[in-house]
Amino acid sequence: MVKFLDLQKVNAQYAEELKAAAARVIDSGWYLQGGENAAFEQKLAAFEGSDVAPEQVVAVGNGLDALRLILRAHIEMGMMKPGDEVIVPANTYIATILAITDNGLTPVLVEPSLETYNIDIDRIEAAITPKTRAIMVVHLYGRVVWSPKLEALAKQYGLKVFEDNAQAIGASYGGRRTGVLGDAAAFSFYPGKNLGALGDSGAVVARDAEVARTIRALANYGSSKKYVFDYCGYNSRMDEIQAAFLSVKIDHVLTENARRREIAEAYRTRIQNPKIVLPPSPSDPLEHVHHLYVVRSGERDALQSYLTEQGIQTLIHYPIPPHKQRCYASWNERSYPITEQIHREVLTLPMSPVMSASEVDQVIDALNRF
Repeated sequence: MVKFLDLQKVNAQYAEELKAAAARVIDSGWYLQGGENAAFEQKLAAFEGSDVAPEQVVAVGNGLDALRLILRAHIEMGMMKPGDEVIVPANTYIATILAITDNGLTPVLVEPSLETYNIDIDRIEAAITPKTRAIMVVHLYGRVVWSPKLEALAKQYGLKVFEDNAQAIGASYGGRRTGVLGDAAAFSFYPGKNLGALGDSGAVVARDAEVARTIRALANYGSSKKYVFDYCGYNSRMDEIQAAFLSVKIDHVLTENARRREIAEAYRTRIQNPKIVLPPSPSDPLEHVHHLYVVRSGERDALQSYLTEQGIQTLIHYPIPPHKQRCYASWNERSYPITEQIHREVLTLPMSPVMSASEVDQVIDALNRF
């Protein structure tokens, strides 16, 4: 069986370092909001770029909370209010949209590009209204979505640009990492991500240090000083052991991303089957970190069944678009044809930094025989 993602094998590479990190936390007797969190925030700041200070980074409980906290901080600081609109890609994972509705904000769904699966920047301006306050871009599957036109639109209409960077750590645009392109960015360290913890955790990077301070308080029950509560906040704190694990693994993420690119290039150049549509190569390969390698096929379900028979695990990211989910029942009659086509046709191939050359060959050979 070629596993979709062998997390045990991924983490086994760093087993001794991870065990030492766990022992260090256990022996310290300090398990929340301690030195390990501070150390990881410093490492993430350095990773994101020399112009990012550690105080601009806030370690939180998970990626969804990171998104929620960005929006909530802007509401608390008077830059947004419930009822305001946030433009968001229609085909994103549900978490991006949950963060908007959880804050009483209104998601405005915009169709993606059929080629990149990212929000179609050319469609954004038509969705802007007097109530629009922000654009939430999603670097879906690890591919950067950014352009001078996006920056110009934000400037022209006075909009914030927030990044859902859950799938794209280490990707870059114009020499800058995703996570520092917009006003604030949310990171997820769910175990399956390119930088994955051994449990749930996330982070926010904010351009404005005051936004970061507000997020830090909101994530700690709304408190910036013990037993003094400025906001009705949340409990969303990265525990020390996950911070220690992430401090180990962040040192290896660029090497792992490079291996992902090698596998993606093998897929791109060697899969030759007219029934399978491959994602186009970015103009700059460093823009893409290939968190997921997603193909399309009009025979998606048959292709997935065939690959299963061939001993190859695949997944669908994602089978049901957000506007067709029961939790957003009032949207169910809406039509987003491109989004619906993507969700109907996509299939995600195995993609992992620990895939062997023979496993890559097995996937390619099977696809070419379909």
